[in-house]
Amino acid sequence: MVKSRSDLAFNIVVYVIMGIVLLVTLVPVLFVVSMSFTPYAEVIKNGGFVLIPRSFTLTAYREMLQDGKLAHSMLLTVWVTLVGTGSNLLVTLLTAYPLSRRRMPGQKWVMKLIVFTMVFSAGTIPTYLVVKETGLLNSMWSLFVPTMVSVYNLIIMKAFFEGLPEELFESARIDGATEFGVLLRIVMPMSLPILMTIGMYYAVDHWNTYTNAVLYITNTAKYPLQVVLRAKLRANTTDITADDVVPPETLKMAAVVFATVPIVVIYPFIQKYFVKGTLAGAVKG
Repeated sequence: MVKSRSDLAFNIVVYVIMGIVLLVTLVPVLFVVSMSFTPYAEVIKNGGFVLIPRSFTLTAYREMLQDGKLAHSMLLTVWVTLVGTGSNLLVTLLTAYPLSRRRMPGQKWVMKLIVFTMVFSAGTIPTYLVVKETGLLNSMWSLFVPTMVSVYNLIIMKAFFEGLPEELFESARIDGATEFGVLLRIVMPMSLPILMTIGMYYAVDHWNTYTNAVLYITNTAKYPLQVVLRAKLRANTTDITADDVVPPETLKMAAVVFATVPIVVIYPFIQKYFVKGTLAGAVKG
């Protein structure tokens, strides 16, 4: 099929725009990774901007791994991510499934009340007072219990459940399955894409948790990774020389890479589920 000039021009414009977006996205990432591997002397010679280093060093990563505080904060963040994501998924699933069944009494009113909390939130101070009165201050549970259910994620999961064939549920009930049996044997096996997608949303939020940690945790031994990383990024760098063994600037970039790699590594394995889950509820037939 021969393309017309207008189609060819359109394709060229699209490829140019995609190339610009790709550069804008990749250049900062390449800069951070290169800086983490580049000796500080070379950074100074290049005016502080290195995209492709001529020499490599792993000193920053070795120093970072030897930092007990950073390693401890990463373990805490892994715990919060795993436990928090599992708890979020469980509560969201048990809330979204009943709300997706039209025969549930008061289903519409309950959904309206939930959406109301999405539009009008309580605010920082009331939420802090609730966390304080429930005894969650200085507890790792405070990093995910106050945000146990995301209304946005709940709506996405509810829309997915509404798109499942009702005939499957009726067949299971005729065979004697209870509602929990339908949920475990019918709904959950068919809902892997949406569970992986919502789980990814929750996991990224927990991995990047910062505000809740600053608000609810005062014990520095319980700071998650992002708080410790932020402290490193704000470290004083005015007295740096090229002879420093591990310059703070290089250590900062290594810490950024160290904190980002886990999510980047996991994403390709769930990408196919992520795409399906993102389109959940978009088409119903």
